[in-house]
Amino acid sequence: MRVPPFERFVRGMQLFGALLLGMVLGAVVLNSLFVAQFQALYETQKELEDKLEQYEQDLDMLTQYKNQHTVIKSVQLRLEHDGNKRVKLDKVTEAELIRRVKEDLAIFIGRNIYDIDSDAKLTRQLLGEKIYTDVNGKDFTVELRTVLLSEYKLQIWMTASPYVRPPTS
Repeated sequence: MRVPPFERFVRGMQLFGALLLGMVLGAVVLNSLFVAQFQALYETQKELEDKLEQYEQDLDMLTQYKNQHTVIKSVQLRLEHDGNKRVKLDKVTEAELIRRVKEDLAIFIGRNIYDIDSDAKLTRQLLGEKIYTDVNGKDFTVELRTVLLSEYKLQIWMTASPYVRPPTS
């Protein structure tokens, strides 16, 4: 039995290798596009779920306090972007930080707008720098910058930065 010489099949093997390499690269590109689209879809879904939850909470609070005209009916938070000082956060982390801060500030809902200064010490502690741990695997320091009370809404602008633990000795 004779073995055919491989010199005859070199060009065919090269073409087959190029075809196989093209298929692998095409699969990698297609998979990376799929992952990017799925990540964008996940972030959009999470953002919409958070908005829906926020709207449902606002609706409950507004119906609960609809006959009381001098109380804080909702707390609205905004995360400021400081450019060089603030690290770019993804939408999921921003939503989680806003949710946690809103839970802490929920004690102001239902309070009389004219008596908000009676708990000034508590307000200063809540509105000062606070550390939120394990937000999507990281720790953040949240600092509330501006507080505005208008139309029965407590509007708050805040900044978030990664928390750096002090060195232990």
